[in-house]
Amino acid sequence: MQIKSIETNKILPYINNPRKNLNVDKVASSIKEFGFQQPIVIDKNNTIIVGHTRFEAAKKLGLKEVPVQIADLTETQAKAYRIADNKTNEYSDWDIGLLQQEFTDLLDANFDLELTGFDDDEFIIYRAGYDYS
Repeated sequence: MQIKSIETNKILPYINNPRKNLNVDKVASSIKEFGFQQPIVIDKNNTIIVGHTRFEAAKKLGLKEVPVQIADLTETQAKAYRIADNKTNEYSDWDIGLLQQEFTDLLDANFDLELTGFDDDEFIIYRAGYDYS
């Protein structure tokens, strides 16, 4: 896999992207805190296959360049991968006990849990085991 940087203004969103970008702010916060750790996947014409939300977050942050991987996929494969990449994430669940322990460790390190992408309502549920003393 070869990753390279490309100017943000040369990347084209896929016009028929069926996924809505509802978490741009959270992804932007993640990129700001942790850096760009996952490249945007584009085709040979610079059209996004995977990473529309990362792309929108990068624009929001004013990034002039972003890391990309140019995929060697047919148009049909790119369409299918675009859908599969988003759909397969829906099949994951949390191990609540392990998640609580990870949150506890982060809190003990004075880390801002909002940077994990969880919101206040979720923290009430998932942080139930934390001792605030």
